[in-house]
Amino acid sequence: MPSNSSWLPWLLAALSAIGPFAIDTYLPAFPHIRAALGASQIEVQQTLTAYMGALALMVLWQGVLADRFGRRRMLIVMTSLFALASLICALAPSIEWLWFGRALQGLCGGAGVVVGRAVVRDLHEGPQAQRLMSRVMLIFALAPAVAPLFGAALLALAGWRAIFVFLAVFGALLAWMTWRFLPETLAEENRQSMHPAHLWRGYRAIFGRLAFMLLALAIAFSFNGFFVYVLSAPVFILEHLGLSQAGFVWLFGPAVGGMMLGSLLSERVAGRWRPLRTVGAGFAVMLLGVALNLAVAAGLPAGVPQSILPIALFSCGMALATPSMSLLALELFPARRGMASSCQSFVQIGLNTLSAGVAAPLLWASPLSLAGGMAVFLGFGLLGWVLWLALAVGRR
Repeated sequence: MPSNSSWLPWLLAALSAIGPFAIDTYLPAFPHIRAALGASQIEVQQTLTAYMGALALMVLWQGVLADRFGRRRMLIVMTSLFALASLICALAPSIEWLWFGRALQGLCGGAGVVVGRAVVRDLHEGPQAQRLMSRVMLIFALAPAVAPLFGAALLALAGWRAIFVFLAVFGALLAWMTWRFLPETLAEENRQSMHPAHLWRGYRAIFGRLAFMLLALAIAFSFNGFFVYVLSAPVFILEHLGLSQAGFVWLFGPAVGGMMLGSLLSERVAGRWRPLRTVGAGFAVMLLGVALNLAVAAGLPAGVPQSILPIALFSCGMALATPSMSLLALELFPARRGMASSCQSFVQIGLNTLSAGVAAPLLWASPLSLAGGMAVFLGFGLLGWVLWLALAVGRR
């Protein structure tokens, strides 16, 4: 497949969708997993923590391995291992085995996002890169809406284990599609050494670059403002909103619609607006979403659609701002795009992991506490962006 094929955004989006599918598909099954494995709510919640923790650890290396062995080979190996890990989850006889399978899934699940960003930057730069990144996000945004619906349908038809069988088939299919259709975008002469001293210098340079860390934290905290609702979805949907398992679509549907709209806007303004203007507009929309969310949570009873629409507005602003911020971060290290993408994902997923294990259980007590958590996370994200702007202006 040529590198400019119209299929490329679809394949990269599908590879990136492994993460949302691994998280969102089994959320409706939490009560069934608790009953089947004799586990508590917190123990089942920790299957998310096991996945996110392993994901955060491994994304530090996936970009490095892709810089050394090539993008295509890395994706084939990781998606194949994801399929194997999903089968372990499907056969888990206890909650401990499910933790193990989820951790193994996490070790493989971040490759699509990490390596996919590097592929985009290998092929394009400037507005073209923003357009392709936004198109990938536009297609990728469908995953969080579709995943819970798949999960709920499979749960009703064949039980919670069928969800992990589906994930195994999904991983195997992506491995084949990558082998069949994805071109290698990293030339042999651009491969990076994996000598420990070389890696140490690379990681030190990236994590020691204040501009990179401010951008990475701005992306991570902003995304976490939305993601805390994903992590709290079983409580938020089933208890606070009083919906059935099919009601997960009320959270993920509008939120995904917002993400798709934001991604479409980002693609449309690429080359017309400067990246700084695009990001600023994204933060303005997110701030409006937070203000409405707090007002609804404080003044109205929890329900549909009033408790959902502010989250959709927030996700629209997030999707508008994120592609430009990601590209600004990767442009700081043109010779180490894979490693830089890994480090960006590590910061984001590390924060998500803390939220899964600590923040979400503390915040899901009420809609108002969840809205307050979103506001705090966005505040930190906006602070990172403002400090990056001050740093960028100061260096001119």
